[in-house]
Amino acid sequence: MIPNIDPKTLKNMMAKMGIKSNEVSALSVTIHCTDRDIVIESPQVMQVEMQGNVSFQISGRVSEKPKSPEQSIEISEDDVKLVADRTGASSEAARKALADANGDIAAAIVDLTGNYSFQ
Repeated sequence: MIPNIDPKTLKNMMAKMGIKSNEVSALSVTIHCTDRDIVIESPQVMQVEMQGNVSFQISGRVSEKPKSPEQSIEISEDDVKLVADRTGASSEAARKALADANGDIAAAIVDLTGNYSFQ
């Protein structure tokens, strides 16, 4: 941060400016993105509050894990049941078809049945 200033003095200066900081004890931090998860192991986490806003500063060993299409989209059980009922497919097949169709129910039904007419 600022060279030649010990951490205690820096914390006191920040407190005078209305900036509060606390260290957060964490085992790991995961940031869920649409296409991947960012995992930070053995993190050092600082919570900083300034002018009513809270932010976090995180450092540690970073790794990324790509998400499968099924993990990227939230699919409700009602949608799975509807597609399975309409197509006669299993719940697993209906869930996969919904994931492949980005949650589009009609497209999932068409994918499973090949039928474009709905009744």
